[in-house]
Amino acid sequence: MPASKRDQLLATAERLFYEQGFHATGIDRIVAAAGVVRMTLYNHFASKEALVAAVLTARHRRFIASLEAAMAAAVPGQETLALIEAHGDWLRRHSQHGCIMAKAMGEFAEHSAELHALAAAAKADLLARLEAAVARDGLNHSPGLARRLFMVLEGSNTAVALLDTATALADTRELADTLITTARSDAR
Repeated sequence: MPASKRDQLLATAERLFYEQGFHATGIDRIVAAAGVVRMTLYNHFASKEALVAAVLTARHRRFIASLEAAMAAAVPGQETLALIEAHGDWLRRHSQHGCIMAKAMGEFAEHSAELHALAAAAKADLLARLEAAVARDGLNHSPGLARRLFMVLEGSNTAVALLDTATALADTRELADTLITTARSDAR
């Protein structure tokens, strides 16, 4: 079944925003690449800002769904590692040039408080999910563990763009393993 025009616009805009930047990508470029007319875009999105918000929201939902699926399939006590692995898999498949939310935060810090807040909320959501996974794994006795793991994951978002993906993700996993092993040994 062919994608709806709205879905086609979202996918095209996401790809172009990610590859070229939000401000550098104009509406004309998006509609041309999506193979629609400008009016079709405005029938679905009131403005470019609304399109950006829809892109960020849809991408975050897909990201979170991938994390949740991995955590649901995890062996009890291993949800945190499952989340970390799922994050790495997401980077490998969708974000080899860095994090779109970080890019949005950078581009919209001075231009749109709403879009900046939307991207920042996505980051806060990841941290909250790490905190919940750490608690379910019985590691919440280690204050700041989720925050430190978040920092490692955020570092991997940048590192995949600089190092080869395999190296960045292997280093991410090694650092996460060290933090978790230390937390587990501190509990004894």
